[in-house]
Amino acid sequence: MIAAFQRRRPRLGGRDGYERRWGLAVSFERFKYALGQDVGMKYQGRSPRKRTGGRRRNFRNKRKHELGRESTETQVGEAKRKNVPTRGNTTKVRAIDVESANVATDSGTVAAEIENVAENPSNPNYARRNIVTKGAILDTSEGQVRVTSRPGQDGQVNAVLLD
Repeated sequence: MIAAFQRRRPRLGGRDGYERRWGLAVSFERFKYALGQDVGMKYQGRSPRKRTGGRRRNFRNKRKHELGRESTETQVGEAKRKNVPTRGNTTKVRAIDVESANVATDSGTVAAEIENVAENPSNPNYARRNIVTKGAILDTSEGQVRVTSRPGQDGQVNAVLLD
């Protein structure tokens, strides 16, 4: 007699890409994503951990409106935008590439050409890859500016001139 913890479990998958269940050969995908690939933010629901570090039990399943999307990572280049449908029958405009910024100066607002990303406090690699996020410091035709908008959410770059 076999104890409960010694029962045999079905094999997770064969070498040929088929799994045997109940005597049937069932096809399955071996890897949904490439190993080591960053797939971005996926779930924006409640955290499974409490503030104290204890585990929080689920009281319901995940909902579609809690599903996140991958980050846009707006780059400097020829202007390119994308409309994304959102909840409540509205849309967001995502800036894929931007070439100009609306710069607020003492005299008013000026459209300035973006040359490159000088510094990005959210991630040092973003400055090397010319990725624009909120808080990034850009070199423009008007001088150095700090981004105050979220280009991946708003579809435009608003900035203030640095002293």
